[in-house]
Amino acid sequence: MGMAGLAGTFTATEHRLANGLRVVLSEDHIDPVAAVCLWYDVGSRHERPGRTGLAHLFEHLMFQGSANVHGNQHFEFVQSAGGSLNGTTSFERTNYFETMPAHQLELALWLEADRMGGLLAALTQESLDNQRDVVKNERRQRYDNVPYGTAWERLVAMAFPAGHPYHHMPIGSMADLDATTLADCQEFFRTYYAPNNAVLTIVGDIDPEQTLAWVEKYFGTIPAHDAKPTPADGALPDSIGGELRETVVEDVPSRSLMAAYRLPVDGTRAADAAELALTVLGEGEACRLNRRLVRHDELAVYAGFGIMRLAGAPSVALLDVKASGDADIAAVDAAVNEELARFAAEGPTAEELERAQAQIERGWLDRMATVGGRADELCRYAVLFGDPKLAFTALDQVLEITAEEVKDVAGRLLPENRAVLVYELAEEDSDGTDPDSDTDREGQAA
Repeated sequence: MGMAGLAGTFTATEHRLANGLRVVLSEDHIDPVAAVCLWYDVGSRHERPGRTGLAHLFEHLMFQGSANVHGNQHFEFVQSAGGSLNGTTSFERTNYFETMPAHQLELALWLEADRMGGLLAALTQESLDNQRDVVKNERRQRYDNVPYGTAWERLVAMAFPAGHPYHHMPIGSMADLDATTLADCQEFFRTYYAPNNAVLTIVGDIDPEQTLAWVEKYFGTIPAHDAKPTPADGALPDSIGGELRETVVEDVPSRSLMAAYRLPVDGTRAADAAELALTVLGEGEACRLNRRLVRHDELAVYAGFGIMRLAGAPSVALLDVKASGDADIAAVDAAVNEELARFAAEGPTAEELERAQAQIERGWLDRMATVGGRADELCRYAVLFGDPKLAFTALDQVLEITAEEVKDVAGRLLPENRAVLVYELAEEDSDGTDPDSDTDREGQAA
């Protein structure tokens, strides 16, 4: 089945420091580069009600200086050394990463250790106020002031009931951000930014012995912290148990039908089957929804379906259909439901399944082909599923999924398991052009 055998060429070794930091090393001498990736086991699902947005706010604060690194120096040090870097926040984790020329690996490790061990030394009311404003501005620019900007937030809030740890997005609310104090931040950091709540992965042109010595030197002295509360349980029934519907009247480029469905949790064969089902239905020109709604019925200018995999709660399918100029939303809805019912009854053809598996294989190979992508996958499987090496065999499982398994999980994509969001136009003079809005399916705030 293609290049699945590539997994056999990857290796990884696991180590644990006395303070609980898990370290994963993966040697690859093809290019003289090294990737450093740190996943902290903290995301928006760990936040307390009334203090949403803290996980994402911290992703910003982590770039504002620490014990020996001042202001914007983290960026400056990495970029002047020829490296690249970033951080992102999701429901389930916060990650930080650098890709460096191999001889600059020690610098990246020193920088990451300085903020893990010494962020609070530099955290001031001023830096908090400054980054809170940056995040509120990001919220305005990415959510509140763009067409369909709050769509995903609204759908998630319907798919996960009030009080559920996944009910709110990582971006947080303006009111909660305003209410956050310096003391809240200090407590949050001490609780979650501890070495025993993190996985550090280093991939690329490395000398494992030297690398471990550096990790021990810079991270080994950071004390563990054992007071992390048990996160709220994210378990829910398989189905939403009916249809929830919300209509928004807004000045958007075209009327739209969006929906969220509950799916199996990540890390299971059923989640892989769900991703295959959504690939057949809603990824690419040849997918079923595009063929039916865009090409055949001409009801839509865009129809897509994707998955947000979640490990601590049901994963979510996200449907996004942008209606063409004068199409009736009820007709769009009927066509979607007809296609989904047909797919649940018949399952995929052998050709569709093979093509979907090939698409997922290509995505996996793209991620594994770069040291940064591979480091991220190793962190993901270590943090969410306990074993980084599962990253190497994840593709094999996808390629084993049968048409019957895909058909089975497609049975969840029915009206009694969905939250629906309809956008109607504020005034009827739209030309119905595609706003080219790519939904952030990871639920990440960058």
